Amino acid sequence: MDSHLRIIAGFKGGESYVKDLYVSLPFRVVSVGQRKSDKKLYQMVMSSSPGILDGDHYHLDIALEKGAALQLQSQSYQRLFNMQDKALQELIVSMEDETSFAYVPHPIVPHEDSSFKSKAHIHIGKNSQIIISEIITCGRKHYGEVFKLKRFQNIMEIYHNNKLVVKDNVLIQPDMIPVSSIGNLEQYTHQGTLIFYSTKENVDKNGLIEQIVESAVQHRQEMEVGVSAMEDNGFVVRALGHGGEMMYNFFLHIQEILWSLK
Repeated sequence: MDSHLRIIAGFKGGESYVKDLYVSLPFRVVSVGQRKSDKKLYQMVMSSSPGILDGDHYHLDIALEKGAALQLQSQSYQRLFNMQDKALQELIVSMEDETSFAYVPHPIVPHEDSSFKSKAHIHIGKNSQIIISEIITCGRKHYGEVFKLKRFQNIMEIYHNNKLVVKDNVLIQPDMIPVSSIGNLEQYTHQGTLIFYSTKENVDKNGLIEQIVESAVQHRQEMEVGVSAMEDNGFVVRALGHGGEMMYNFFLHIQEILWSLK
């Protein structure tokens, strides 16, 4: 099934709002920031489908007009069902100047024989920032499905001034790359990536990294966390662990820190 979601976040009178919204099945989008007083836009993406099925092709198109701030949230864990072929997802994000976008979704649960490829293509304007993450689990561990997926790939590209500034490629293909091998996930069953990139000039990158590392110390018995600084105002957080909920909550904590930046 070809499924589409399109959101345009506008900015008027000092407040972000939904300027345009279009969805097709199985998508639904609802506002969740009614109690927020920061005048930013909070939207939750929901689905009437139990998960992503064989042959599904998701098209997500997000645009932020100048001054807008949009935080997308997910409804629940994203399941990838058994597939004969594969499923695809394409995310396009267009950010004008002075915008903020955040998307920290729930973990992905690949069932046995699932095959999924996701591509994110993001253009960020001046004096703007983006927070985006993914968490991939081993599958339905209690059903004995530990990395029995066929293939999972997520490619993330961020552009500024039509120049590629960030590229991340996560590939899990157990029949070609042993997941438990040295230099891969080894003994861990969950892997998470959070990317922060900013074109603002007053970002204390090193201070933010120190704050995240200090927060990670509290979970050092359950997770391994590392932060890689970029040459520009940005960094990548990598996490390895044995549970998705703790990792997801940790990423939400990071999002909270970064989302409040001026």
